[in-house]
Amino acid sequence: MPTLSFFAVFGFVGGSLFNPMQPDVAQAAVVAPVLVKAPVEPQQFTAHGTYAAFDVTRDGYGVTLPKPKVEEKPAEATDDQADPAAKSTAVTPSNTLAATAATPNPGSAQEIAQQMVAARGWGSEQFNCLVSLWNKESGWRVNAYNPSGAYGIPQALPGSKMATAGADWQTNPATQITWGLNYISGVYGTPCGAWGHSQSYNWY
Repeated sequence: MPTLSFFAVFGFVGGSLFNPMQPDVAQAAVVAPVLVKAPVEPQQFTAHGTYAAFDVTRDGYGVTLPKPKVEEKPAEATDDQADPAAKSTAVTPSNTLAATAATPNPGSAQEIAQQMVAARGWGSEQFNCLVSLWNKESGWRVNAYNPSGAYGIPQALPGSKMATAGADWQTNPATQITWGLNYISGVYGTPCGAWGHSQSYNWY
């Protein structure tokens, strides 16, 4: 009798343990499927047919440059082709000659100049050139004035330059002549040299 009771209890307990209607057991008995995600293959596209390559170009243009202009340098004139007027202005022995001066009046500016010319060792021809030169420049007037500022018998420019020969340079012919002969000697050598230059260029 005790044995039967054991089996009865075992059967009751076992039935309760394996009751498929019990919620806990039913859930445990269900095996959830495992989803395996298959790898996705990359998409591929194959074009069929023949395709021609296109060459894209732009319209061209041309530039026409003018030819360089060559200026010809005129040939220099030879002595035979030189301007005759230019030849005539050259200082030559022929145009350094001057007309013979008249005998100066005693005490005049020309007489003072004649004595100074002789004192320098110059001959009468140099005195003749000096007379012609200063006849042209000032007429031998001690107070001759030019709008340019030149003054006196030798037409010093400016006249105040003659102060190196004396303080009375404005009124004394001897002072002016002394300065004038010093200037001529230093620049042209002789009165005839100064006269020739004046004939060629109209100044000395």
